[in-house]
Amino acid sequence: MSGFVEKPEPVQVPGLVHLHTGKVRDLYQNEAGELVMVASDRMSAYDWVLPSEIPDKGRVLTQLSLWWFDQLADLVPHHVLSTELPEGAPASWAGRTLVCRSLDMIPVEAVARGYLTGSGLAEYNASRTVCGLALPEGLADGSELPGAIFTPATKAEVGEHDENVSYEEVARRIGAETAAQLRQTTLAVYGRGRDIARERGIILADTKFEFGFDGDTLVLADEVLTPDSSRFWPAESWEPGHSQPSFDKQFVRDWLTSPASGWDRKGEQPPPELPAEIVERTRAKYIEAYEKLTGVRWE
Repeated sequence: MSGFVEKPEPVQVPGLVHLHTGKVRDLYQNEAGELVMVASDRMSAYDWVLPSEIPDKGRVLTQLSLWWFDQLADLVPHHVLSTELPEGAPASWAGRTLVCRSLDMIPVEAVARGYLTGSGLAEYNASRTVCGLALPEGLADGSELPGAIFTPATKAEVGEHDENVSYEEVARRIGAETAAQLRQTTLAVYGRGRDIARERGIILADTKFEFGFDGDTLVLADEVLTPDSSRFWPAESWEPGHSQPSFDKQFVRDWLTSPASGWDRKGEQPPPELPAEIVERTRAKYIEAYEKLTGVRWE
């Protein structure tokens, strides 16, 4: 059992129809048929949406995504039309709301990995493969891969877990031509993001993207290269052979699986509230990632 510890009621705004409450984002449609995405401060981990929020998290994710969309614009178009608040929207939506074009979404998490960790490490240890791709012997947790790889996953509902799938399975589901375009674009965007991040002292270990089609045009959607969708490691302390310090939600995961939380990840009880110290340190991690990447002080 997993999902929301307590599912929030959607905010009602005149002229907007609520479509979906996700782990982090609330999705609406306006009268023009455009999508309105609102990034909350909710935190998810281990397929649960936690009872504690991280202040400013949704604003950080939104502003960082906007910055990245600009850095990537020559590689792939994005879905953002406007950052203006819809009329009648609460002031709390400021800085965390995007008005976006409606796309025909591809039902695949487009994952790129440049380093070995997480579920990729678990598969590698068992079979020396990741998503069926053979990798050389001798890699460890945190090792840089010989080259970035495309390791897609199925998109899961809230409370369910994304499952890694092979490229061949993706091609079977969405067609060979679309699969090839998805892989090529994913690796190009990851490569650009990896290089920019490295210049700023951050290793982009892996990340996931969502894409959709606007007619025949492939478009980058949702969030991009944020601490929620990526693993960011400090380059100065990178050392393969063990888990790396990070700027992402790994900090929350580590606390949840520590004796301090008292939570049994494999049990049926929902996770507990995060201590104030964990909330504040997690907020600081997200803001630090934003400031290091963009060079802009968070306010």
